[in-house]
Amino acid sequence: MKENRMREKQAAAAGSSCFNRRGFLGLSAAVAATLASGSPVFAQANSSTAQKIADHFASVKTMMGEFVQFGPRGDQTAGKFYLERPGKLRFNYEQPSPMRVISDGRNVAIGNMKMKTWDVYPLSKTPLSLLLSDRIDLGHQMVRQVKEEQDLTTIVLGDKSIFGDQTITLMFDPKTFELRQWTVTDAQGKDTSVMIFNVQQGVNFDDKVFQVPYDEINKRGG
Repeated sequence: MKENRMREKQAAAAGSSCFNRRGFLGLSAAVAATLASGSPVFAQANSSTAQKIADHFASVKTMMGEFVQFGPRGDQTAGKFYLERPGKLRFNYEQPSPMRVISDGRNVAIGNMKMKTWDVYPLSKTPLSLLLSDRIDLGHQMVRQVKEEQDLTTIVLGDKSIFGDQTITLMFDPKTFELRQWTVTDAQGKDTSVMIFNVQQGVNFDDKVFQVPYDEINKRGG
């Protein structure tokens, strides 16, 4: 039943757009926390559940896996992701998507491999700083709703100071607390959803995995 619901979300998201910088920053933020959507009173009662899941997620120091992204205009893209705490993340999108996202602990660089352009943002100014920290603190004002069911726990997060006008909905396995999917909803109500699978934890990465190509960026004035 939950599988069907997740597919429905994907189908709705499949009316989603190609990757955009703003959407990604919210997206990645999503990976950070835990999902919920609803009333503040209900959220307060369930904030301990959300924090428990966030603590588990933060305890995983390294992970890698595959993802499928469904955008608001119907585009579907796939790729691989790599994460190492604190502060490091990489998304490699498969062709035909030209996108590459790298966080090296100081900055987040979003590159278009086809156009050979890069945009760089201080990590501390993005929601990723919450997501990639060693400790994820979910204040009750951030958690909008927590829905606990037999085979799925859903948490919706919203905080203008962190996520702007976007809300993040995350879906977790209630037994293992493993993240299965997240959806970012923008101010216009459009969804971008990401499913992750084949996840491995406790991976040792080469430093080059999270290396931002500053020489190339500076050369091109990016």
